[in-house]
Amino acid sequence: MPPLLWIALGLAALVLGAELVVRYGARLARQLGLPPILIGLTVVSIGTSLPELAVGIDAANNDAGSLAVGNIAGTNMVNLLLILGLSAAIRSVPLTLQTVRLDLPMMGGAAYLLLIFSVDGALEVWEGIPLVAFALIYTALLVRWTRRESALVLAEFAAEYPAPPRREHKIGAIAIQALLLIVGLAVIVFGADWLVDGAVELAQTLGVSDALIGLTIVAIGTSAPELATTIVSTIRGDRDIAIGNLIGSSIFNLTMILGVTLLFSPGAILIGPELVYIDLPLMVAVSFICGPLMTSGRMLSRREGTGFVIAYIAYLTYLIVTRT
Repeated sequence: MPPLLWIALGLAALVLGAELVVRYGARLARQLGLPPILIGLTVVSIGTSLPELAVGIDAANNDAGSLAVGNIAGTNMVNLLLILGLSAAIRSVPLTLQTVRLDLPMMGGAAYLLLIFSVDGALEVWEGIPLVAFALIYTALLVRWTRRESALVLAEFAAEYPAPPRREHKIGAIAIQALLLIVGLAVIVFGADWLVDGAVELAQTLGVSDALIGLTIVAIGTSAPELATTIVSTIRGDRDIAIGNLIGSSIFNLTMILGVTLLFSPGAILIGPELVYIDLPLMVAVSFICGPLMTSGRMLSRREGTGFVIAYIAYLTYLIVTRT
């Protein structure tokens, strides 16, 4: 099949698989009596990041390391500039104290740590350890912080992932939820393989780098679930979980996802010079610029959101003009 068709099939499978994992994993956890916040920190966060993880591991094992790193950098640019920007452009985004005091500083720190590791043009397997450790520290701080989360956020999460009626607490129902969760994981694995194969073939056909495909097509495609969720929740006025998950996802992409990818890599991941000297520094700059903008009045205004979207369009235009 043509590479674009493989990419389309892979993206569709990743979106479907992530939805199955998040939806039925959350329902299974609720049936087993787990608290909502624990579900959010495990099933939902991991489920929405599984596409990036699957793509990263598959790319690293197919000698397409720049595709894996480009996907992480590109996904974070999409999350912060395009998705968050679109949400704010539709309606100003109020930020929680957790986002201002915990999430934004940790996001900047994670981005800077990745930049330090990448300056030599390669990411070593051992560098996955501090990245994963960073993710675990962030998770521990998040657990401590979210013990004080507001009743409003808890109610919003309960509405999104409702606890089943007691009559549904049967072995058969739990087995079905677990089966659908496993199916979702399998779909993600197949989707990642199709996507990486198609992306590598497309890069070879067009004579462009794997990094460019990762920064554009793959990054936008793997961010599709977050884009849809955030825009819909913005229109509905229920954005606390969506916005928090968007920034949290950026942190986990830089740390846990890339860290686990490195640990499963057969060797060092080589990074192209354009990624090292242009794309990763730009991603770090965006991470640090977001902080002051968002902390001013603890709100991202419609004007600032529009500026974010314009900045992403300019960056995407730059990639297309200069690297194709």
